[in-house]
Amino acid sequence: MLYYLFNYLKSLNFSGSGMFQFITFRVTMALLLSLAISLLLGKRIVRYLQRKQIGETIRDLGLAGENSKKGTPTMGGLIILSSILIPTLLFAQIKTVYVWLMLLCTVWLGLIGFLDDYIKVFKKNKEGLAGKFKVLGQIGLGIIIGSTLYFNDNVVISREIISGNKLASYERDVHHKERVTKDGHRFADVKTPITTIPFVKNHEFNYAKLISWMGAGAEKYTFILYILIVIVIITAVSNGANLTDGLDGLATGVSAVIGVCLGIFAYVSGNIQFAEYLNIMYIPNLGELSIFIAAFVGACVGFLWYNAYPAQVFMGDTGSLALGGIIASIAIIVRKELLIPIFCGVFLVENLSVVLQVSYFKYTKKKYGEGRRIFRMSPLHHHYQKLGYHESKIATRFWIVTIICAAVSIATLKMR
Repeated sequence: MLYYLFNYLKSLNFSGSGMFQFITFRVTMALLLSLAISLLLGKRIVRYLQRKQIGETIRDLGLAGENSKKGTPTMGGLIILSSILIPTLLFAQIKTVYVWLMLLCTVWLGLIGFLDDYIKVFKKNKEGLAGKFKVLGQIGLGIIIGSTLYFNDNVVISREIISGNKLASYERDVHHKERVTKDGHRFADVKTPITTIPFVKNHEFNYAKLISWMGAGAEKYTFILYILIVIVIITAVSNGANLTDGLDGLATGVSAVIGVCLGIFAYVSGNIQFAEYLNIMYIPNLGELSIFIAAFVGACVGFLWYNAYPAQVFMGDTGSLALGGIIASIAIIVRKELLIPIFCGVFLVENLSVVLQVSYFKYTKKKYGEGRRIFRMSPLHHHYQKLGYHESKIATRFWIVTIICAAVSIATLKMR
């Protein structure tokens, strides 16, 4: 909103209003404001939750320190959501398709998580919102995001114009707008369902190729496959973040690191000079997404002030479902969804530990009449708790692993 105000003031030659034209300035302001909101507003929200006795109900799992967590305020995800939405609305061009998609994602999954926490806290139902309704909500969001990214003409990449080269059958020229780099290379906006393959020299992959075996004209059905892939990714990463939110500061710290990684991807992919230098696809209008990501990182870091061990507040599903969905959606937008198993490695292993534990237990119970376990407890962070590790050490080491995974992911920009 402030962007449009200062843009108007600039037309009136108002002194200093031109600062808002620089995306680096707005990114910095969004980061600082999100930190300020999460720290200052967070303190008020924590006190309010404590007064209203909106505390977490802890199941007796036989874990060290779990009794001390009883009554700790939950629904702290409201702090994260506020710290993301307010700076984004103030500093970003909200008309940009990528920005309003991320605003929708934040509110959508935040509401689903809020309903789950509300049922747990106020209705005294430990199960919360039924799992099928959560999944239906995630599927609905996946359909909206997938459809928008596939059909909206403002979602494009830039292709270098080479004399004699023709567009593939699954690509189409959208705006007929050419861009010329400093060394004379010419680019045009093209609409195509393409993503990046890590560690491969020809690092682009078009989803239309997955159904090319169906014959001529099959590419017109690519949208069905693409939307299904988006749904799976959003559901998996959102649930992965939810499962990871089991120790003080764990999901928050991991999400902040992943946010920085995605911010780097968004910046270099949205800058034509960097994109050309790194030989990666240039995605026009992606720069505004950097403002949202800056607010996301600031919100996570600010919330960590209260969520670090010993936690003064838990984010609840209000925060964890939204964090995972945001990360998945940004990865899809910057065409780096195939890198998710790397930079979201912690979310992945947490998910897999639950799947393996449950599957192996059912298999051994059917075969031997007695269920057996791979881990002492799942998700994986509880396994290490059972081994005697302090939860702050587990969380810190998971952060370190995420930093390594993020560094490897960033290295794929040149490692091909």
